[in-house]
Amino acid sequence: MEYQAIQEEIALYMRRLYSQGLTTCSGGNISVRVDEDRVLITPSKLDKGNLQPETVALVTMAGENLTPELPTSIETGMHLEIFRSRPDIKAIVHAHPVTASLFTATGKKLRTDLLAESRFLLGEPVFAPYALMGTPGLAGIVGESFKAEGTRVVLMENHGVITVGQTLHQAYDRMEVLEVAAKMTWMGELLGGMRPLDQERKEAIDRM
Repeated sequence: MEYQAIQEEIALYMRRLYSQGLTTCSGGNISVRVDEDRVLITPSKLDKGNLQPETVALVTMAGENLTPELPTSIETGMHLEIFRSRPDIKAIVHAHPVTASLFTATGKKLRTDLLAESRFLLGEPVFAPYALMGTPGLAGIVGESFKAEGTRVVLMENHGVITVGQTLHQAYDRMEVLEVAAKMTWMGELLGGMRPLDQERKEAIDRM
């Protein structure tokens, strides 16, 4: 396959997600748009902690599996809807980091304004209402959630989180930073006395 280097990168970052405790061996998925009509995406039913490049599937934007010997992720439709919603997005990481995912089940605000880094990399997360995993309903809701220009993070109610980027490294980096922001929010609530960035500082960061 002509996309071997990208398959290797996807497998590497999937294993990294697992080794960093950001997902389970059966959870999460990664995709990369390789051209206007084709997307590489992680498979289902395989150990994400030991994913190999040759098991990364190739699909069209219409959803046709060009590698029928590989079972594609059940969230393939969701990934494709995100790509359709935002042509600027080239890579998607969906995972279930414990702390950030907890915020999807509590309805409490996950603060990305406690550190300048998290504000700069994540912006303001969008909350997507619940729909059953792997369904067209979920795909439509999440795709719609990403339509607003500049949205980089979506929290999926009672499910997990999605980060996007112009490169896979950027999308993955945002996932790590999101989990750190979630931990800081949780610990900050316990400690009390949080001093988030004020509006002037957030606007200065957003202009960077």
